[in-house]
Amino acid sequence: MLKSRFFFWLPRILTILSILFMAMFSLDSLGGNEPIMKKLTGLLIHNIPVLIITIALIIAWKREIAGGILLIFLSAAAAIYFRSFAGNPGSLPVIAPFFLEGLLFVLHGISDR
Repeated sequence: MLKSRFFFWLPRILTILSILFMAMFSLDSLGGNEPIMKKLTGLLIHNIPVLIITIALIIAWKREIAGGILLIFLSAAAAIYFRSFAGNPGSLPVIAPFFLEGLLFVLHGISDR
């Protein structure tokens, strides 16, 4: 029972922490001497990946396997987009947790059946 609860909450908490970590990077758009509307527009643009991953988390919360596969797909798409394996390994610490969390969602969804 305790082990089941742990593996139920582990991917959810890790995904929330990863989303907050990504959202923290968008706060740099609030600096500078630009008008407030330009700053808010920049904040919105910087948070588009955060919003997409939040939607994936909502899906994974209800349907673990589908949401886990979506998180894995999003992390693979981000790795391809940022060329993580072709000279840009600096993006992997941001992308890799979502792959791991997607895997945890899928594994928990399969073991729950």
